Amino acid sequence: MSDHSDLSIQPPAAVLLERHFTLADEAATSAFGVRFAKAIESLRHVQQPVSGHAFHGLQVQLTGDLGAGKTTLVRATLRGLGHTGRVRSPTYTLVEPYTVAVPDGELALYHFDLYRFTDPAEWADAGFREYFDSGAVCLVEWPQRAGGLLGVPDLVFSLDVDGDGRVLIARAYSDSGKACLERC
Repeated sequence: MSDHSDLSIQPPAAVLLERHFTLADEAATSAFGVRFAKAIESLRHVQQPVSGHAFHGLQVQLTGDLGAGKTTLVRATLRGLGHTGRVRSPTYTLVEPYTVAVPDGELALYHFDLYRFTDPAEWADAGFREYFDSGAVCLVEWPQRAGGLLGVPDLVFSLDVDGDGRVLIARAYSDSGKACLERC
């Protein structure tokens, strides 16, 4: 099912870095997710010494039609970060929380799926803002359903079906997002 009417919405910020990835199959999508996980880990370790600030989390928005591979990419990212349990699609729960062990404690990740939202006010009413201000990694499928309420993301991953594979266009909108994307 295509929902192109709201997929063209772009964050109101300058793109700091854009990269295109051809993902030949599900294994390639999973491999990218693992590279992305390693980039997150790397970013967490270098941000403190370079900037003098602790890791403040990432907001990653995933766009694409149904079946484009958004959940597959999130699942691979979580596995790459060391999560060994079940990874569920949050289509009905709206958010699935995860915690992974990292050398200096734990990293919280939240996987959102806003597909069922019909009005951006539903995002505000759900009380999700606190997740985005907690230093966690927030992975958001169907972010356009929240209108502009999510603010400017660190990264946007746009997935399109291309035969049996996918094309991923990754855009960074923050210094953290750019540093992470450079490591992918």
